[in-house]
Amino acid sequence: MSPFPAGTALAPERWRQARRLLLVRLDNLGDVILMTPAFRAIKETCPHIALTLLASPTGAAVAPLVPELDDVIVYPAPWTDLTGDRPPDPSVELATLERLRAGRFDGAIIFTSYHQSPLPAALLAYLAGIPLRHAASVDFPGRLLTSRHRHPDRRLHEVERALDLVGALGFGTSDPAIRLRVPPAERAWAEARWPPGRPRIIVHPGCTAPARAYPPALYAQVVARLTAQGAAVIVTGGPAERALATQVAGPTALSLAGQTTLPQLAGLIATADLVLTNNTGPMHLAAGLQTPVVALFAQTNDPAQWGPWRVPHRLLYRPVDCALCRFFRCPYDNACLAAVSLETVVATVWDLLKTARRERP
Repeated sequence: MSPFPAGTALAPERWRQARRLLLVRLDNLGDVILMTPAFRAIKETCPHIALTLLASPTGAAVAPLVPELDDVIVYPAPWTDLTGDRPPDPSVELATLERLRAGRFDGAIIFTSYHQSPLPAALLAYLAGIPLRHAASVDFPGRLLTSRHRHPDRRLHEVERALDLVGALGFGTSDPAIRLRVPPAERAWAEARWPPGRPRIIVHPGCTAPARAYPPALYAQVVARLTAQGAAVIVTGGPAERALATQVAGPTALSLAGQTTLPQLAGLIATADLVLTNNTGPMHLAAGLQTPVVALFAQTNDPAQWGPWRVPHRLLYRPVDCALCRFFRCPYDNACLAAVSLETVVATVWDLLKTARRERP
């Protein structure tokens, strides 16, 4: 028998009596969004617990949209740096460690996807003196975790994984949907960007992983076709995606790339009728704002684990033999996406607009 049985929770009542918990998710924006139903489960079960999110600069940006969070700490963890652009600087780790010590947290819950190890974050929490440390781990964690969870031996969506993780500690919710909140000022700002009387479509062509991106030239043709057919299209993106967004918007759509905060982007999505994007953060923003989404979903990841959660949606891709490769850059010219025709994309957008017609607040 394992000295650390699967699913063991060390005195769950100690978790429910906690005053301050640290929630750790250190990769991207979409990953943090998918954890938010689990955050709500903690708050619904124990409203007195203050929740602090430890997240990457990208992931931390979602905090103003998550009503369950009381605070956020930004930490660019070296083990989640996909680009390798950050130079080694141990002072960042030491400063974060001191910040965590000062927080006097009663426990840390470490959220990871199925292919990530929680142990680097567990070590950070251990060194910070956080007495309770919980995560899912297939590896023996020694003293780094005070409770280790094993997920069911079946495929789980990332939202389900997160809910299962906190459920092992006695935290639950009757509403597993993602529910983000747009501040009223940002919603009003977004509403003013739309022309009246036309279907509203957000197109977000950028993506952190180039392997998940639909070709820009095809996006531009899709936008031209949609606007010619009467849609109002706003193209969004980050500061580094201005040129991409300008290309995709062409002369008929409005590009706001690099001109919005994340709450403003959320406002645009919340006031839109549909979002067209890749498998990226705004796809999950759309789910969290109950806006229908058409996702050009590269076969790098399993849509059963990472697809839009509990929102009307369509997934577009071509099945390929190299599916579930998890490539950051595709060696096959993004074949699973490039083969999706602009006619297919445009027809799918209009079909979803018709079948998932929504009332905007």
